[in-house]
Amino acid sequence: MKTRGPGTVYLVGAGPGAPDLLTVRAARLLGEAEIVFHDALVPKEILALAPNAKLVAVGKRSGRFSTAQQFINKQLLDAARRYRSVVRLKGGDPMLFGRAHEEIEFLAAKGIAVTIVPGVTAALAASAELGISLTRRGEARSVTFVTPRVGAGTSKSSWLQAALAADTVAIYMGAGQGSAIAQALIAAGKPGTTPVAVVENASLPEMSVSFTNLDGLRVLAAPAGPALILIGEVYREAAAALGLRRSASHAA
Repeated sequence: MKTRGPGTVYLVGAGPGAPDLLTVRAARLLGEAEIVFHDALVPKEILALAPNAKLVAVGKRSGRFSTAQQFINKQLLDAARRYRSVVRLKGGDPMLFGRAHEEIEFLAAKGIAVTIVPGVTAALAASAELGISLTRRGEARSVTFVTPRVGAGTSKSSWLQAALAADTVAIYMGAGQGSAIAQALIAAGKPGTTPVAVVENASLPEMSVSFTNLDGLRVLAAPAGPALILIGEVYREAAAALGLRRSASHAA
């Protein structure tokens, strides 16, 4: 998407964290950027790809202090009026739970050019590391990405209905609500034996995986780092092979 304006704001996906999972376009734009507004979880190795840019941290980490969206919008506008190339660097993909539409609409209304650069989202990075397809033939013909989190003043989340309707579910920003998520799914009719994989720090050297089921998710300790909850029959074989709740560190 592009609109006309004095400078260009690039909403760039930083991916799940591993620098070599950036797209070629993202790496090029970082190298050309004059200023970069980045999320809290973007690692320093990725920020190092913008050696000539002013780096501005704007928070946006689930469950912790973050910069107000309206203030971020204003910062992007001011930067676009001053610089030729402005990068808004978002974890994962900008268009998936990244509030990109708010920045796009605000900047477009001000006549600022906006270009979207997609990134690898956590569910795909986790699937690659696990070697388990989200849509394994014969077991899963549908997959849904959901989050139980809702912003102030927004409508109630329909994550539960979406999760019940899909064969495989990827739950974002829900690691700290594992018990509530499991209880909600079980109460709605999902078997407590349904396999679950909790992937922490997907794509990074410190990645870890815990296999369990919905019953086990109710008592599983919340991960310290950013994590994704994956639910579905596609994980049953891996859970059986490794043992429930067994944690495996990612080999770099």
